[in-house]
Amino acid sequence: MGNSFGQLFRVTTFGESHGGGVGVVVDGVPPRLPIDVAKVQFDLDRRRPGQSRLVTQRQEADEVEILSGTFEGLALGSPIAMLVRNTDARPHAYDHLKDVFRPSHADYTYEAKYGVRNWQGGGRSSARETIGRVAGGALARLMLEAVANVEVLAWVSSIYNIDAEVDHRSVTLAEVEAGPTRCPDPDAAAKMESAIEQARRDGDSLGGVVTCVARNMPVGLGDPVFDKLDALLGAAMFSLPAVKGVEVGSGFSSTRMTGLSHNDPFVPGEDGRVHTTTNHSGGVQGGISNGEDLIIRVAFKPTSTISSAQQTVDRDHNPVTLEAKGRHDPCVLPRAVPLVEAMTLLVLADLWLRQKAVDVL
Repeated sequence: MGNSFGQLFRVTTFGESHGGGVGVVVDGVPPRLPIDVAKVQFDLDRRRPGQSRLVTQRQEADEVEILSGTFEGLALGSPIAMLVRNTDARPHAYDHLKDVFRPSHADYTYEAKYGVRNWQGGGRSSARETIGRVAGGALARLMLEAVANVEVLAWVSSIYNIDAEVDHRSVTLAEVEAGPTRCPDPDAAAKMESAIEQARRDGDSLGGVVTCVARNMPVGLGDPVFDKLDALLGAAMFSLPAVKGVEVGSGFSSTRMTGLSHNDPFVPGEDGRVHTTTNHSGGVQGGISNGEDLIIRVAFKPTSTISSAQQTVDRDHNPVTLEAKGRHDPCVLPRAVPLVEAMTLLVLADLWLRQKAVDVL
C-alpha cells in the first residue's frame, strides 16, 4: 500500500478517519531548521472540518502534537512524527454502510483489492488522511522559505460554472483567507457561496478548480525523463482525494494555440538570470524549473457523498437505494486549498534537496 511520498524529503502518513488519530512521519528535514509549531497548526486549521457553514460540520480541533525529531525548537535531523487525535469520531453513524458500496467511493475497489475495508467514514480512504500531508507540507514550507524564500499559495479559482478573475502575480494569503470559499475574487466568491449552499439544500454537491502558484522559484528543480517537475506534481496532485485533472501552465488551452504564440521568449534579467516575457510553460520547461512562477491548476470532482437517493448494490450484489447520512462537504474546494499547497511544497522540498545533492562542483 502506498503510504509514503518523496525520496530525500519523505512523508509517511498513517491513521483512519474514525480511529484514534491520524498523522505523519517526516524524514529528511535538515537539522537545525527552526520548527514553528504555530505555523504548522495554521495550515492544519485551514484544512480542518467545521470551519464554516460551507463544509462538513464534524467538530475537530485538529491540534497537532509533535512526538519526535525536534529539540528546543529545532529539527534534529531525525524523523519528525506528528499526531492529530480524532476527538469527534462517530463510527456508529456509518453502521448503515457496513454492507453497502457507496457510488463513486473507494468502498467497492478497496474491498475487491484487499478483501477487507474500514467502512467507518471510509477509513484510510477518507480525506481525513490528508492531515498528515498538510502537516508534512508545513515543514516543507518552513524549509523552502528558509533556504530559498519560495512562496507557495493556492486559491479556489472556480466552482461549478463560476470562474474567478485572479492575478496570480499579486494575489495574497489575506485575500484568499478573507472568505469561507477561499476565492480571492469577492464577486465570484459570493456566487460560489450561494451555489454551495443551494447544492447542500438540494442534497447534491459541486466540484471546481484550485489554482496554485509558487513564487521565487529556483532554476533547476526536476530531472529529465521520469522525474520531471511537472510529472511529479501530477503524481502528487492525483494522489489527493477527488482529483480528476491537473494542468501546468497553459495546460489544455495550449492545444488551441500555435507554437509561435505558445513559446515563451527568453530575455536577460536585471538579476543576472534569464527570464521569459510570457509564462505559458508555467515555470517548467523540459521537466525542469526555469525560475518563473510555477502555476498549477487542479480539478476536483463533486463530492461523492450526497444525501439524495442513489442506486447501488450491497456486498451480495443485491440492488440497494442509498440515501447517505452523516456529515460531509457539499463542495471540497475550500478545504482543498491547503492540500494543493501541501503537495506542491512536498514535491519542491524533495527536489530542492535532490538538487543540492548534485551541486557539488
